[in-house]
Amino acid sequence: MPDYSNLSVLIVDPNQGMRASLHNMLTQVNITKVDHAVSSATAIRQLGIKSYDVILCEYDLGGSAENAGQDGQQLLEDLRHHRMISQWAIFIMLTAEGVYSKVVSAAELLPTDYILKPFTVDVLSQRIGRALERRANFLPVYQMIGQGKAREALAACLAAETSQPRYATDYARLRAELLVSLDRHAEAEQVYAAIVQSKPLGWAQLGQARCLSHLGRHAEAQALLEALVAANPKFMAAYDLLALCLRVQGNDEAAKKVLQDAVAISPHMVRRLRNLGDVSLAVGDVAGAEQAYKQVVAKARHSEFRDPADHVNLVRTLVRKGDATAASAVVRDLERSLRSSPSTEVCRAYASAMVLELKGDASGAATELAKAMNKLSEATGMSSNVKLGLAHSCLVNRLDEQANALFAELTADPNSGVSESQVLAIYEQADRPELIKQHHARLDSAVDAMVRQAAEKSRQGDLRGAVDVLRLALQRNPDHTGLWTAATTAILRQLADVGWDAALFGQCTALLRRIREYNAEHPLLPGLLAQYVAIRKQHGAQIAAAQPAAQPAATPPSPTPSAT
Repeated sequence: MPDYSNLSVLIVDPNQGMRASLHNMLTQVNITKVDHAVSSATAIRQLGIKSYDVILCEYDLGGSAENAGQDGQQLLEDLRHHRMISQWAIFIMLTAEGVYSKVVSAAELLPTDYILKPFTVDVLSQRIGRALERRANFLPVYQMIGQGKAREALAACLAAETSQPRYATDYARLRAELLVSLDRHAEAEQVYAAIVQSKPLGWAQLGQARCLSHLGRHAEAQALLEALVAANPKFMAAYDLLALCLRVQGNDEAAKKVLQDAVAISPHMVRRLRNLGDVSLAVGDVAGAEQAYKQVVAKARHSEFRDPADHVNLVRTLVRKGDATAASAVVRDLERSLRSSPSTEVCRAYASAMVLELKGDASGAATELAKAMNKLSEATGMSSNVKLGLAHSCLVNRLDEQANALFAELTADPNSGVSESQVLAIYEQADRPELIKQHHARLDSAVDAMVRQAAEKSRQGDLRGAVDVLRLALQRNPDHTGLWTAATTAILRQLADVGWDAALFGQCTALLRRIREYNAEHPLLPGLLAQYVAIRKQHGAQIAAAQPAAQPAATPPSPTPSAT
């Protein structure tokens, strides 16, 4: 029998008898470092204190208030989402056969293994041994990732796909995830496509759709996701991404319907309920938004990941509804039920400002907003959504300097997800036409400056620097059509003169698609397409090597005969 004496194990099960039985089994295989958790919340608290080699988790965690309806799969997703466990942590799900058949095909994030109940100590020992063997196999790659050696890890994954056919699909998935982390979405999409071609795995189809969406190919991602949901109606993560794709394309009503369908199937995922509240409010369904946000606040009450912004969202909805009494009650609940912190204070002050504004107390609202802004620099983890809301309230209360400072901070942060078009939309919501005019002027000036900076770098022979400047400009202004052609021109020149770069080639393909879809008669399009075709010929070997078998090389739509 293998020596498991150094292993530490966390058992997560609400049933005391089952915990005792599992503990006894572990003792029989010489595992004595065992801790218990009776719910998802206690498991999260335990994992915040120490790490474990193995987590044995019951799928059905029960519907008690402590668990708030959460199951083992949702716990796993929370742990991964909040990085509470490492990539190499062994998470084994214990479940009944009937539940397994429904869960395994509908999960994006899979546990290390499933053990079907009832099982013997020998089965448990074998599965732990198999998981340890798998971890030992992947550990060198995980260590490379942990050391920041992503490119070395990519090479190791690619080699292992051939040398270790047993784990070929797992290594391909890890390679795709690494490519995504390096912002090489075009290459990652091809890896996922190859996996799907071999076997239509739900997580691979979802990964492919994510990459397509990131590349701006939202309609293609939407079609893929609709097919995935039709084939597997319980693949919940597909609903979330489908709703996002629909929202990006301006179809909020359809996005709301998708999220409503998802919540009807799986009503306990807080992040999904938040999204449903957001889209409901966006389409003017105040009652729907109120219902969703109330559920978020209630379900998050027992969570270790409570966010005071949930109360802010509910207050915002009640203020939109005109219910100052209910909104005030939510503010009081925020003050009573959440731990004091800079983030909590920002949210409390912002929520109070909205209530005072509704009551007509402009002076009191401005005072509370000033408190929120003063604490904002100390707060961590504040969402872009809350900051945009704060900026809107500042505009309404004529605190223009504070609002503009927030906008500048958000658009300068590449991780905020806030574009200049969103900023303009908030100026419009606040009915500040004079600020819209000023912002357009600042925006045009900033874009012109970045284009000139890129042109100067290009004249000096710094082609990579020119592309980097324009890619940053695009990130801040993704809908600026002039930047599409400027960036495409710079990327094509770098590919021609400096050498092959798969990520840039993918971005170039996506930009050409956008230009063609926006204006098929664009005067620069024929010349750009001709250069693109020349690049494909110049780097044909690299492009072919990057394509999976039977997959065509990436091309833009063919608006003219020269593109085919």
